[in-house]
Amino acid sequence: MGPILERSAQLGFLGGMPVTEQIDHARGFCEAAEGHRGGPPDSAMDLGTGGGIPGLVLAAVWPEVELTLFDANQRRTDFLFEEVEAWGVAGRVKVLRGRAEEIGRVPELREAFDLITARSFGSPGVTAECAAPLLKIGGIVVVSEPPEVNPPERWPVEGLATVGLAPGSIYRHRDRFGYQILEKRTETPDKFPRRTGIPTKRPLF
Repeated sequence: MGPILERSAQLGFLGGMPVTEQIDHARGFCEAAEGHRGGPPDSAMDLGTGGGIPGLVLAAVWPEVELTLFDANQRRTDFLFEEVEAWGVAGRVKVLRGRAEEIGRVPELREAFDLITARSFGSPGVTAECAAPLLKIGGIVVVSEPPEVNPPERWPVEGLATVGLAPGSIYRHRDRFGYQILEKRTETPDKFPRRTGIPTKRPLF
């Protein structure tokens, strides 16, 4: 998995943080999810996986989990598809390209996952609207958070409830990285996600 991420970084698919630190940050998603759930999920989607962070790390840490790496960019998803095939995990790790507003309406993907991870996917309102339709009731979203934020302002209870979510705990990984957990409490109304582009133009909160 490390060499794949090094190649991803060389292609410009990862941010400026050193790859070793990005792997450590990705492990925080695993620890946050396991701590909240009491163990790994059965199924997970990395929403906006980019060059494979945290998705590829999740695949390495959780060898039994059915995982979907989702992104809208063709170059990144082509790269990930080739690397997943070469790694030999294509049977349980899928690479999917498209718009998040569209996949949230695909019957076999709607409310299909125990866990959604999101790292730099979008604003809180956009992330909540795009992630919630994909989650089973009882599932969770783990979102990477910037330092020094006010969670009640970023994740308002009423806004989250619109799509069936509720704020859960906050996890800190090695006092460096923060993660907000959101819980899927009720079914997401059929009208969500709204059509392509609308969540960004008119965010829920």
